[in-house]
Amino acid sequence: MMQHSSAKRLTIKGIVQGVGFRPYVYRLAMGMGLKGWVLNSSSGVFIEVEGQAEQVNKFISQLLDQPPPLAVIKSCQVEDIAARHFDNFIIRESQGEQVREVDVSPDIAICADCRREVRDPQDRRYGYPFTNCTNCGPRFTIIQDVPYDRIKTTMNVFPMCRQCRQEYLDPLNRRFHAQPNACPDCGPKAWLTDSHGRICEIGVGDVLKRGAVLAVKGLGAFHLAVDASNREAVQLLRRRKRRDAKPFAVMARDLAAAYKYCLVSEQEEAWLTSRQAPIVVMKSLNNPAIPGDLLHPGLNTLGLMLPYTPLHYMLFDEELDLLVMTSANISDEPLITDNDQATSSLKDLADYFLLHDRDIFNPCDDSVLSISSGNSTDIIRRARGFVPQGIRAPRLKTSASILAVGGEMKNTFCLTRGEEAYLSQHWGDLSNYHNYLNFTEGIARFKQMLAVEPGLIAHDMHPDYQSTRWAKRQKQVRLVPVQHHHAHMAAAMAENGLQGRTLGLVLDGAGWGADGSVWGGELLLGDYRSFNRAAHLTTMPFAGGDLNAQNPYRMAFIYMYQLLGDRAFEYLRWMPELTRQEGEVIIKNIQLGEPLSTSSCGRFFDAVSSILGVCHINRYEGQAAMELEAMAASHACGVYPVSVYRDTDGLIMDVSPIWLGIVHDLENGHHSAHIAMRFHRSLAALLTEAIRQVHIDSGIDQVVLSGGVFHNKILTQMLAEALTELKLQVYTHRQVPAGDGGIALGQAVIASEVI
Repeated sequence: MMQHSSAKRLTIKGIVQGVGFRPYVYRLAMGMGLKGWVLNSSSGVFIEVEGQAEQVNKFISQLLDQPPPLAVIKSCQVEDIAARHFDNFIIRESQGEQVREVDVSPDIAICADCRREVRDPQDRRYGYPFTNCTNCGPRFTIIQDVPYDRIKTTMNVFPMCRQCRQEYLDPLNRRFHAQPNACPDCGPKAWLTDSHGRICEIGVGDVLKRGAVLAVKGLGAFHLAVDASNREAVQLLRRRKRRDAKPFAVMARDLAAAYKYCLVSEQEEAWLTSRQAPIVVMKSLNNPAIPGDLLHPGLNTLGLMLPYTPLHYMLFDEELDLLVMTSANISDEPLITDNDQATSSLKDLADYFLLHDRDIFNPCDDSVLSISSGNSTDIIRRARGFVPQGIRAPRLKTSASILAVGGEMKNTFCLTRGEEAYLSQHWGDLSNYHNYLNFTEGIARFKQMLAVEPGLIAHDMHPDYQSTRWAKRQKQVRLVPVQHHHAHMAAAMAENGLQGRTLGLVLDGAGWGADGSVWGGELLLGDYRSFNRAAHLTTMPFAGGDLNAQNPYRMAFIYMYQLLGDRAFEYLRWMPELTRQEGEVIIKNIQLGEPLSTSSCGRFFDAVSSILGVCHINRYEGQAAMELEAMAASHACGVYPVSVYRDTDGLIMDVSPIWLGIVHDLENGHHSAHIAMRFHRSLAALLTEAIRQVHIDSGIDQVVLSGGVFHNKILTQMLAEALTELKLQVYTHRQVPAGDGGIALGQAVIASEVI
């Protein structure tokens, strides 16, 4: 019986370029005896396929149900067309389109096949640091425009040799149309120099084993590397980098090495070996082979990643299994991507430079995440491996593009296209001029990459944020100011697909409040369009402003004075960094009616950390709170009294009983580690009680948790468990950071409501 024939045209959008999509389509069609073609376009992938109807339908089903592992199909339009009676199935040349809706793939960690080739002495790519294929390698960091073709990447300056060209043109080869495809004969080169620019013939491993500091040009920026087991080398790096206390990330030679230094769970192993290959913050085993007090001072965790490029494997040998791998810049300065800039800026930091001649077009830092005790993923920094992949946000109510410019610290911006929100890589603190320049250049590049021109810009309400100032300088575009904590709440709602009125508990260090004070311990009730402040932590004077964030001992004294009056001076022994004179100045400012006040939960953590003798001065953001969490004794029990009362502006989550309980325990000689855990338990109880009361009054049972404080695993777990026991639905961040690195998403969704 004659088989019925069929012809279809498919338009596929998503991450379908640079991920082996066309050769997969080719092999699938050829295997089913179908005819037609497939091509890349700046607006997606187009396919025409014809043959027996049963086989055509099977082709479409398998393509959609089992796409290549790195592909993300976001939409597929299927049309019936007239058969053209093709002779075979071919891959056509890419073409440009006026409408550009293709997504750029993030950079992808080296695959098992390429890793095997790099380690095989018989392979022509043995030891070649730029080995890649369609299943791995650079994408975002080298792309200059779409569609993703070699001519539009920084690999354009390296013509392929005959063998590489054959691989590139063979649809059955895993390097078919792998745009960065190269080999030692035709591709980028790496070389080692000393700090004077002289070429060195010694091995990279030998340099590291001598205790030298090595600057490494990686995938998205330069790193500084030293042997993590060499105490003197780690000390030298800290001194040169002027990084007194902030923990160093490390890179382990392989998974077996990672298990020597960290307690690795199944989910943590999955992330370590994933295509994103992030830094995973895990419980340290305190292996005496490494100086933990220098690598992660005051903390019980270690941020560890595995090699994610072939070049990284050049750094290790049988004697080296763990390296410090930290961004090659002075603290808070931008990433360095250029050879000349590196050798000039880092000459006093690095003894040697491992350079290469493949340019980095889009700088991109390493991503950082951790796994909670409930096995949920907490993204701390979203960058390499994730950016520029979009986040589906169906709550975006407009087809017009929106630019949300984020905050000041840990800045990322967000650009929308349809129902997709595209968060940028991490830019850092925009008060640094060069970070600010990178931020502005990044906006221009994202607009080009996504082919959108935003008709609306959302920004934080804080008038002095550099992102806000930039937004206000843009002409002929509508501006939407968004309250900081509302943005946090909306970001958590959006990534969890929530609608309707929601309770949002937002705890962080600081955000410009709707009443002009510094917020940071808020329970909001609202939706994407509006909110009200249902409850907040006790408001404290903020005499000295940002000095208090830098110096937790000042916050400890402010709490002590507010709750104990002049008796605060009796406890100066617990605040050794505070002089009586500075204390008197603080009191004078308070008595004179210091205009600034704060409900910040982050500053409450700081005050407790200082009074317990954990950390009196923040040498990096969040240090006091992180060290307080690290030293809390897991077996300690007991809860301080909690109080929630109603005031004219809503419920007050009164921290006074907790503070006075801490003072009482200190006076009676209780161990600080036990007090630290009681503090966490008590704060969780206080927050739970406030949410319970607002839930009863409002009837709302969905709660989102957002803000940088929720990187604290102890508090997050306790609170989630307590709220779940109350039959409330609890949602946390899993796709964007809980801290300020995620607020741009919330700003964008809120702004879409006003169009």
